[in-house]
Amino acid sequence: MDMKLGGGESRLPSYVVITPARNEARCIEQTIQDVIAQTVRPMRWVIVSDGSTDGTDEIVRRYMGDHPWIQLMRMPERVERNFAGKAHAFNAGYAAIKELRPDVIGNLDADVSVGPEHFEYLLTKRCEDNELGIWGAPFREGDERYDYRFTSIESVWGGCQLICRECLEDIGGYTPLKGGLVDHVAVVTARMKGWKTRTFVESVCVHQRVMGTANRSVMGASFDQGVKDFAAGNDPVWETFRVIYQMRNKPFVFGALALAAGFINCSIHRPKRSVTPELMAFTRREQRTRLKRLFRLRGQSEPVIRGKAG
Repeated sequence: MDMKLGGGESRLPSYVVITPARNEARCIEQTIQDVIAQTVRPMRWVIVSDGSTDGTDEIVRRYMGDHPWIQLMRMPERVERNFAGKAHAFNAGYAAIKELRPDVIGNLDADVSVGPEHFEYLLTKRCEDNELGIWGAPFREGDERYDYRFTSIESVWGGCQLICRECLEDIGGYTPLKGGLVDHVAVVTARMKGWKTRTFVESVCVHQRVMGTANRSVMGASFDQGVKDFAAGNDPVWETFRVIYQMRNKPFVFGALALAAGFINCSIHRPKRSVTPELMAFTRREQRTRLKRLFRLRGQSEPVIRGKAG
């Protein structure tokens, strides 16, 4: 089957993909094979090696000869590992291909697998709605995946985001935040500036390892998520319901308690938040609106008739 190029005869938006990668030798080859197999391939794919030392660069180079649209960049080596590195790597990758003026930029993690029609499907969504700023698909880890009956489809998972060029420039690129929330802040900022953000559940990404466990246990990752929720400015009432909902997922009560502990610990010690007061206020307004909508819908549901059994 002949490959189509975004922005060509297919009349889809042109796009590039940027992949920050730090020591991803275990996963990146599958990601490379998936992007090569896309029914609509990107104009350019920039893989930004963020000081990798495990053979990641060598794996990428093996594919560059047969696929000249794949480009490898290397960031200076750094000892400190934090989430700001991803933003710096992405922004450096975008600066390298900015003159191509793509319609859409893909932000793809090096440990994410996608089906062959993934990018073509998401590009069609931009054709249908030119107000889309950031959009993507849900992810699956093993047999686990988000249930979007209970999660806002305005949230866009950071492992594979598409962002239109105008929106990227409007939000000023990805903000390098050491504590994380890089992708979250981009999505919320886009909405605050009037762009639509959306997850389209008909396509699914596969995350090749459990999120947040590169250097931590699942319990540690849950605690860290509570810390991030505080840093994001989550409303305490919203966080309470989030903790209760977490009890439905493994490791059930212990994971929920770890999430709550992370949030409460920060509420006591009050570390500096990652977001501006303006963004925090916007986040809390959205969360309160969603809670009101949820209780309104529950109130309109069919009443439960209580009576004698049998």
